Amino acid sequence: MGLAVGLFLVVLVLIIVQPRGLSIGWTALGGAVVALLLGIVSWSNVGTVVSIVWDATLTFVAVILISLILDAVGFFEWSALHMIRFARGHGLRLFLLLGVLGALVAMFFANDGAALILTPIVYEQAKALKLDPKATVALIMASGFIADTTSLPLVVSNLVNIVSAGYFHLGFGSYALRMVPVDVVALGASLGVLYLFYRRALPATVTTTALRSPASAIKDSQVFRAAWVVLALLLLGYFASQFLHWPVAIFAGAAAVGLLVIAHRSPVVPIPSLIQNAPWKVVVFSIGMYVVVFGLRNVGLTHLLGTVLTALATHGAVVGIVGTGFVAAALSSVMNNMPTVLINALAIHDATVGPTLHTAMAYANVVGCDLGPKFTPIGSLATLLWLHVLEQRGVRITWGYYMRVGVTLTIPVLVVTLLALWGWSAVIG
Repeated sequence: MGLAVGLFLVVLVLIIVQPRGLSIGWTALGGAVVALLLGIVSWSNVGTVVSIVWDATLTFVAVILISLILDAVGFFEWSALHMIRFARGHGLRLFLLLGVLGALVAMFFANDGAALILTPIVYEQAKALKLDPKATVALIMASGFIADTTSLPLVVSNLVNIVSAGYFHLGFGSYALRMVPVDVVALGASLGVLYLFYRRALPATVTTTALRSPASAIKDSQVFRAAWVVLALLLLGYFASQFLHWPVAIFAGAAAVGLLVIAHRSPVVPIPSLIQNAPWKVVVFSIGMYVVVFGLRNVGLTHLLGTVLTALATHGAVVGIVGTGFVAAALSSVMNNMPTVLINALAIHDATVGPTLHTAMAYANVVGCDLGPKFTPIGSLATLLWLHVLEQRGVRITWGYYMRVGVTLTIPVLVVTLLALWGWSAVIG
């Protein structure tokens, strides 16, 4: 047991610290190789891991590639400018509409897309609106917070969701039926706590006369128009995947390839660079990290966690669901949500509960792993990248400030969201 735990901790620290720019993919792969050499895992475990994560990781790569193409043609800036204009100079309305935009981007383009693509756009528009530093920080923090707390609704909204859906065989439509209403509650709760925390920093009015027109943000109108058709077909494909029993990666990959073909002659879409910058390392990272996590399963730690979840469930559905969500959130905050989602999934699999509660606990794991990373900067790799992107633009968010805001805001949102999951699960069965 000591070898498995020690290896996991070493790999986790190296992934978070990334000494001398060491790739997370190489770190996780190295950990998997060591686990095999030490006999902590077997080749059959590797095969099991690949069967669990291949669809999730390839879907994630495709969604991010689609996001990068859309960003290159001005899709997200166009959207942000429209939201700012809809605010009509009202500070609170601007804050709320940008929050809604963040939720929509997270819904269709994953939380990483919302945090890493939309946040810089929000920052640039705040500069264009000549907002003071406090108001700018409020909008930036809201963008980052919303990106994770509202990444619940669709399977593709978060890599955590894709992994969980694949492990528990949750169809796209069934998942959406369960989680879209819960996500609406999460959005309302997020906007509420964000407003209470930052209300004094928000301007009463905003001057938008110098703002660019949304149309000026479109850098390639042909690709921009074609993208709407591709996205509509992709959404239909997502829902069809459940009835056809096809992997979601087939539809996401087809959409990404289609957009690449459409944009291959566009002067504003650097296709070779976009393909190179797509998160391919996530594929290697997911396989390697989950092989290391399987070592924890093999020594009985995930089974032990399963007994804890079983004990929670004995107190009723609400305690089982809320407790599972908080366990996932706590683990995500200290050891990253990517290994946590599989550790908890394995534990839920071992938990002795009825099928209805078993399914609800699987969704609670998603909620905890999506929201839990907001407690600390190390909760997700996207947050660490988000902080780096902001620092490059001269905005430094200290870890102390981030954690103070994260803990204060996340706990009430997590409670409300898990209770909404419990209530909605009771309604739909």
